Amino acid sequence: MNSNQYCIILAGGSGTRFWPLSRTESPKQFLEIMGTGKTFIRNTYERFAKFILPENIIVVTTARYREKIIQQLPELLPENLLVEPYGRNTAPCIAYATYTLLKRNPDAVTVVSPTDQVIENEDGFRETMLGALDYARQNKVLVAVGVRPSRPDSNYGYIQVTGGSCNGTGPMKVKTFTEKPDKTLAKVFVDSGEFFWNSGIFVWSAEAIRENLEKYLPEITRLFKGWETAIGSCAEGEFIERAYTDCINKSLDYALMEKAEDVWLYPAGFRWTDIGAWDSLHEIFPYKDPQGNAVLADKSLISDDKGSLIISQNKGKLMAIKGLEDFIVIDTTDVLLICPKDEKKFKDFVSGLGMPGYENYK
Repeated sequence: MNSNQYCIILAGGSGTRFWPLSRTESPKQFLEIMGTGKTFIRNTYERFAKFILPENIIVVTTARYREKIIQQLPELLPENLLVEPYGRNTAPCIAYATYTLLKRNPDAVTVVSPTDQVIENEDGFRETMLGALDYARQNKVLVAVGVRPSRPDSNYGYIQVTGGSCNGTGPMKVKTFTEKPDKTLAKVFVDSGEFFWNSGIFVWSAEAIRENLEKYLPEITRLFKGWETAIGSCAEGEFIERAYTDCINKSLDYALMEKAEDVWLYPAGFRWTDIGAWDSLHEIFPYKDPQGNAVLADKSLISDDKGSLIISQNKGKLMAIKGLEDFIVIDTTDVLLICPKDEKKFKDFVSGLGMPGYENYK
């Protein structure tokens, strides 16, 4: 394993799209809902530990989830757990991790990955990541890992390449990023052969991302002035607290990746699914009946149901359901959710949790 290769795992999100299993105190990165016995954060860590040195795996989370990360990843080195005092989206998070890497190893090249993904063909994943790391080492560019689309899907972001196509095998220059188009536009993208799904996995050298952060996000990087002496010292906690207090909430994708000039796409050699909502979980659920129902329950009686996702956390409880099509049924100790599987309908429905009286269920 190469001592200059690192991995940064982003594990600070709230994951409200998986309510009621995902709650403010236990978001989706800490859920085990695939029947594997392992949470998303655990699976992500183990996936990278196969080709990245354990001492080079860094996890970034917020103070709220610090103890949960330690519980999930007891082997993680204490200095490799970067704790944000508050969630400020991914741009400040990447800035913090970047300056940490530069302090430790100016020659660092890193993969940045979310946790809410299912990866099939892990040998292909390893080969893709190592290839992208090597490309970012040799070229001072930002690399986005793109997945060849198998269908028009409005749940994913898209990356357009110039001078290449989805049949290409090497790095391709990025032309545009588009976040979750409608189904009609997604079909146009896929039919053109110029668009990939945006996996949310990025690769770059610490120096390349530093230069781009300071060019496109000076309102964030100026708050980290003095990082050379503060990070890695006993003053780091106070320094980060002060920086985050004034830090704006910005996504790296919107604030930097869509503006940067030297962005390249590295095509994925693996099958990928982003588990961003209940419908995407249903799609890749490993066990479905002939009617397309995905059921994870101790006991169930299912009749005339089709394409539904049914999960119960209550052992010994019978889930008896008849006549539902494309629905979500989630049964927890304090909430029973029955809702159409459509992401927009679900989002509109659970927005009611913001009303008075529902605070204990968030």
